[in-house]
Amino acid sequence: MIEQSILEITSALSVAKNIVIVPHKGPDGDAIGSCLGLYHFLKEKKHEVKVIAPNDFPQFLKWLPGSEDVLIYENEVDYCTTLIDAAEIVFTLDFNVLARTGAMEEPLRASDAIFIMIDHHPEPSDYANHTYSDATMSSTCQMVFKFLQKLRAVKHISPEIATCLYTGIMTDTGSFRYRSTSSETHRVIAELIDKGADNTRIHQQVFDTFSQNRMQLLGVALQNLRVNNELRTAYITLSQEELDKNNFRKGDTEGFVNYGLSLEGIIFAAIFIEHKKEGIIKISFRSKGNFSVNAFSRAHFSGGGHLNAAGGKSELSLENTVTKFNAVLPEYKEELSL
Repeated sequence: MIEQSILEITSALSVAKNIVIVPHKGPDGDAIGSCLGLYHFLKEKKHEVKVIAPNDFPQFLKWLPGSEDVLIYENEVDYCTTLIDAAEIVFTLDFNVLARTGAMEEPLRASDAIFIMIDHHPEPSDYANHTYSDATMSSTCQMVFKFLQKLRAVKHISPEIATCLYTGIMTDTGSFRYRSTSSETHRVIAELIDKGADNTRIHQQVFDTFSQNRMQLLGVALQNLRVNNELRTAYITLSQEELDKNNFRKGDTEGFVNYGLSLEGIIFAAIFIEHKKEGIIKISFRSKGNFSVNAFSRAHFSGGGHLNAAGGKSELSLENTVTKFNAVLPEYKEELSL
């Protein structure tokens, strides 16, 4: 982010403003953590702030400080649209294309607010007045911390802010094991702990709160695990019927794809989840090394993301989506053999 943008943002935030903060559709730990971390900072600065998520977020994040204040656009369309219309500043966090907000895209495009993007995904679009984009960063939460540094506001990081930012960094780095975890990431984490983030409690709240239904759904997912040893690939399928039988709640499949990736010799993993209400198959991809799931998803499944973590979707049936996946895999035999 250039110095001129920092000066303009600092000036804009010098007096109380109506501010809306927006994560992407299907918000994860990094999206909610970054939004709530920034929310607490701006509230402390006496701004009128609302976090509006396009749809609901996982249960395992609903303990985060301020999570009860997050508005869900699809549940309160008229009220949320009014707030967007009245906003003087809109922060968009953890995405860089307005289409990632789903039904919120239209009112956001109609807004006259100053837009500020903070995001760590590649190939940002140009909708924002001020763009802070860095695909080398581990997470948007790490970028929010750096953003506060640029505003000379690290001294204002409260235990609530530290908790939210720590959570997002932890979840988006796979508990600090992904290659995006740098020495700088650890320095930020250390400072957040010093500012009041209780790392043990945060880990327990996110990872050690499996419901019985979620544990049983994991059992189904592991039964459905298929492995292609020749192409060093593993994938999981979950049908709508299987989700319904296990009383699926948003976030219950978080991390399931990593079980395939944890198998010895596997460098590419996927999970295909049927969502009949939306008429699509939602897909998560993970990889090790230099195999780009970002490129794979963009090429075949209308998605994208990072080198080793990406998402996609398919409008084919679950069976036909898996058939397509297996059909294109041999095209990557050389890359998957490295």
